[in-house]
Amino acid sequence: MQNFIIRITQENTKLLQNPQLGCFILPTTCEEEFAAEFISEAQKAGILVLCEGENAVDFYKKFNTDGLILNTVKENNPQKLIKQTQALAPKAILGVVCRNRRHEAMLVSECEPDFVIFKFWKDGFEANAELLNWYAELFLIQNAAQLEEDVDCSQLNADFIIIDDTKFKEYGSSQ
Repeated sequence: MQNFIIRITQENTKLLQNPQLGCFILPTTCEEEFAAEFISEAQKAGILVLCEGENAVDFYKKFNTDGLILNTVKENNPQKLIKQTQALAPKAILGVVCRNRRHEAMLVSECEPDFVIFKFWKDGFEANAELLNWYAELFLIQNAAQLEEDVDCSQLNADFIIIDDTKFKEYGSSQ
């Protein structure tokens, strides 16, 4: 069974009670009161919380999350962005979203994040799955498949599956 990382899209703390789940992604756009409550409850339960969004570094520092997700897709120099955040290590867990290209995956991996995230869409699923399998065979860095649509993830060679909280029930029960 694959490990899930759940992206929170609704102000709801119920999933923190699910023993199958050990990591959540909290967007930096969520209400600060909810963020503080969610992070506090997660820390009490020993559950990891990573933040993602435009101000992820500031959010990480303000709320003392366990780490952050960087999205290098819009960056001309993904390595520069990653190196800027490495000052947060070794405490911070760092996940990096990269374009679904072999060359960029290699460049991002040279910066040694904790895991690399590949986005999956239905129309490019086969090519994305091939890339993920190639990556998993060559690199020791963990990887994650971020599912943007309903797809069968059971055959993916992914260390983690990232899905929105609204879709976890269907994936969690089918795995």
